[in-house]
Amino acid sequence: MTTVPEDSEAVQDRVEALVVSGDLVGACALVEDLHPSDLADVIEGLEEVARVALLSALPVELASEALAEMDVGEDRAELLTSLAPEKSAELIEELPDDDAADLIGELDPPDQQAILEQLAVETAGELIDLLQYDGESAGGLMTTDLVSVVSTLTALEALDQVRLQGREVEDFYTVFVVDESRRLMGTLRLDELVIADPTRPIEGLVEEPVATVRPEEDQEQVGRLISRYNLASIAVVTAGGVLLGRITFDDVIDVIEAEQTEDILRLAGVSDEEELRHTWTESVRTRLPWLALNLVTASLAASVILIFEDVIDQVITLAFLAPIIAAMGGSSGTQSLAITIRRLTVEGPGSARGFVMKELLIGLVIGAALGVGIAAIALVIPGGNPGLGLVVMLAMWGNQIVAGVAGAFVPATLDRIGVDPSVASSVFVHTLTDLCGFFLLLGLASKLLLGG
Repeated sequence: MTTVPEDSEAVQDRVEALVVSGDLVGACALVEDLHPSDLADVIEGLEEVARVALLSALPVELASEALAEMDVGEDRAELLTSLAPEKSAELIEELPDDDAADLIGELDPPDQQAILEQLAVETAGELIDLLQYDGESAGGLMTTDLVSVVSTLTALEALDQVRLQGREVEDFYTVFVVDESRRLMGTLRLDELVIADPTRPIEGLVEEPVATVRPEEDQEQVGRLISRYNLASIAVVTAGGVLLGRITFDDVIDVIEAEQTEDILRLAGVSDEEELRHTWTESVRTRLPWLALNLVTASLAASVILIFEDVIDQVITLAFLAPIIAAMGGSSGTQSLAITIRRLTVEGPGSARGFVMKELLIGLVIGAALGVGIAAIALVIPGGNPGLGLVVMLAMWGNQIVAGVAGAFVPATLDRIGVDPSVASSVFVHTLTDLCGFFLLLGLASKLLLGG
């Protein structure tokens, strides 16, 4: 398969022109060699009518793969429901059960029912079983298509089973070994199975699974386990150890990307639901609440200036230095915050223990260095003197310590009490560094320069 050329918009324009003119054969010929991911991009760039027409005309296998590769959201759900239920069911039939369940799960119940009624009873039953799980859980990610053998088989018998089941399973990397009650006993390496004595019982070849997950496990934990142990797939089991399905690494890659994108957006105070396709009114609705909260906290920090208004009147240079100290504290706090949230995201809840002390030490060293730097600035600017240099050095030093400690303590505390640290941490940390920066600078100036 080829990929979309750099002028993908030109391809989309040509495809749309062919579809509008009624030349669906020409449109299909133009895109038939594209990879499904690239074809999905082309389809997403078309007008709605052209999307439906092209998807209906494409070969079923290619159309279903492209549909599965489209971005999760309203667009592909609307596209699927725009087709006749019989055609939608035909596309669903071609997909692995996990992808099919994801697609069906994006539809409204009436649309789900209309498509499920067109599917084979066995296929519909499998999808209904998968739809019972939350979309962001291990059960929502897993596929029931896997290769499993009973532990009582010989190597030759197991190899025959692998050949037989492997013809029906897409991309299997692991052979799961179960007992007569389908409880997971472990996994079997294909190379060991191939070279083993044909009469040898496979029970002696079984390796205990490095990790398993329950169907209700959060998808982030699944991603952490697969990443930590470099697994190609991970088994999903019940509380009693019965094998339900497997999750493969390619599904987890998408999860990790989505979760990290969500954390980055939330850290910036933007809703994870805000996407490029949003209108300006939708973007305002998602951003404004966070900015309103930030306005309140920023006003709280700025109120310190009003308290020390007489100090600024007497040492006007402080008005120049105060924003520098506050901004440097905010920058250091953001660095500490990003590292801590990254640690929590990768290694899970509770993994940030000990970070506060580490960031305290970092703040002491960085604060001392930056304090010397701003003291030098205070000595050379108009109105500067050694006393002012000492004040700004202590204020910078103290605020850097606060920034480091807050950047680690706030997200770790929010995580401990069950609040998503990527949502609220930045507001608290920035407010704290601004508040402490202004208070330290003006308070120290009041005491050391003016003898207040």
